[in-house]
Amino acid sequence: MGFAEEAPSGGRLEPGELVAGQYEVDRCFARGAFGFVYLARDRNLQGKQVVLKGLTRPHDTAAIKLAAHESRVLTALEHPSIVRIFNVVTHRGLSYLVMDHVDGPTLRSVRDAGGLTIADALACAVDVLGALGYLHRQGLLYCDMKPDNVIRAGESVKLVDFGAIRRTGDRESPVLGTPPYLVGHTEIREHGLTERADIHAVGVMLDELVECDAGEPGAESFRRLVARATADFDRRFADVPEMLNQVHGVLREVRCLADGRPRPARSAVFAESAALLDDGLSLAPPLAAWTGDGGGALADGRPSPADVAAGLPVPFPDPADPRTPLLHSVRAPDPRRLLTKLASVPASVEVDFHRARANLEAGDLAAAGHCLRSAERQLGWRAHHDWRASWHRGLLALAEGRVGAAAELFDDVYRSVPGEPAPKLALGFCAEHLSRPDTAARLYEAVWACDRSHAGAAFGLARIRLRAGERGAAVAILDEVPEISLHRHGAAVAAVRILAGHLPGGGRPSAGDLAAAADRVHTLTLDSEESWLRLATAVLESAFSFVLDHGDGSLPPGPVLGDPVSEKGLRDRLERSYRELSRQARTAGEHGVLIDRANAVRARSLW
Repeated sequence: MGFAEEAPSGGRLEPGELVAGQYEVDRCFARGAFGFVYLARDRNLQGKQVVLKGLTRPHDTAAIKLAAHESRVLTALEHPSIVRIFNVVTHRGLSYLVMDHVDGPTLRSVRDAGGLTIADALACAVDVLGALGYLHRQGLLYCDMKPDNVIRAGESVKLVDFGAIRRTGDRESPVLGTPPYLVGHTEIREHGLTERADIHAVGVMLDELVECDAGEPGAESFRRLVARATADFDRRFADVPEMLNQVHGVLREVRCLADGRPRPARSAVFAESAALLDDGLSLAPPLAAWTGDGGGALADGRPSPADVAAGLPVPFPDPADPRTPLLHSVRAPDPRRLLTKLASVPASVEVDFHRARANLEAGDLAAAGHCLRSAERQLGWRAHHDWRASWHRGLLALAEGRVGAAAELFDDVYRSVPGEPAPKLALGFCAEHLSRPDTAARLYEAVWACDRSHAGAAFGLARIRLRAGERGAAVAILDEVPEISLHRHGAAVAAVRILAGHLPGGGRPSAGDLAAAADRVHTLTLDSEESWLRLATAVLESAFSFVLDHGDGSLPPGPVLGDPVSEKGLRDRLERSYRELSRQARTAGEHGVLIDRANAVRARSLW
């Protein structure tokens, strides 16, 4: 195994020299690992500018072999991010590749002039990875990815130097490349040059191109992306499609956080979840708010760790698992029936993951742990690098109430798939539960900015704003839940409750808050008249309290509060509401409490 040395200066072409009777040399403008690169003009095409890449070590048999390999293979390549090689000629006994001339700076020049933003660097990576994926599908490895070999041409980039290209699986040819982009000697000795070597080089290049502050939007996800691309062989992205998927995800996050415009995209590794991470804020107040201990300050609706464990998105089964095709057809209406069906399915890692989730949903945490241990035994040493194992361990830790341990496991998933919203959603809840609101808000915002279908992130942000006393900010976030969302109705209910509620820190609604709550509840259609009545009653109670403090006429009139809004009018409306609520009572005791409330609020007469 040898590494390329710098080419000597012999065999130089001179300006004006005619190569193959067709290409007139203008000047030498670059130097590659195996030869000089010249700018020339094609006399047969009215002086069209071309590039000649020649071999300058005529006695190096390995170099001659590689040049011949380039000639045969590269002239057949056609990809928008690869420079077009359209001819191979011989001049003075040496071979020259004739390539399109790509006008533009190299990424090295761009970096030296001030570097790239995260978004620009990732956009370049999309093109570069597209070209590498194309080469890999042809059975080729690029092997010399670095900023010097990428030209920025307008809005796109092109790979322009193929001096180190080799066949996948070739462990005989000299190893060409440039440290630190080239992987280390140990990896080459144990694995040879592989697709992961090209991925490593892209990661090093990205790290070199960008200088970003830790607090810059998307910087954390970007750094995790780079870290995985440059990690040890077993931890690194296995192929270009895997890395490209995460690059797209991180790029979406960066762009959405920058301009506030969502860019939803279906995940390639996580299924969508219909569950809403909320504990009742999205519903009308229960009857216990009047008959039990449900009074007082508005609860923020934070779900329990166990509920979050059951509601987080589920990873798609690994396509390489032998039972994945069968698992796609296994359905059941509840976890117990699902476990019964899975009992007849032959064991595999994904079958055990399915069983673990079903046991978590059924509340059998011991059985869930047993299934996860079985999956990890089958994974063997790979369990340390399989993010799906960490994800399921995190779910179990949540269900057991070990939120700190769950956060560590979800953080490991975030390192593996930094472009995915699911681990950020999970980490956001963990941070929220561990009283780290700033961290939680940053993670929730990264999810919500990209995709408005993740209503759990919106409710998480609203909860954080609510605990900070920012009533208007909480409502504004909930109002962003789109009309087409499954959770739009729940967001509308939560907004009414926040507008009319007494906040945990003691904040009381203003006249504007109450007027907005009354207007909203008037136009809101709930799943039943009973639910609407409970929500409207909560608004009436807050309005009544406000009028007692501020006097008649302090609130604007409307269908819910009356016209004009007065103490007597609100007493009459509340009395009717309590009596109507008493019809929802399930016991004589509940009925009595509500009738007592009605009698207590009833306006007193002099007669």
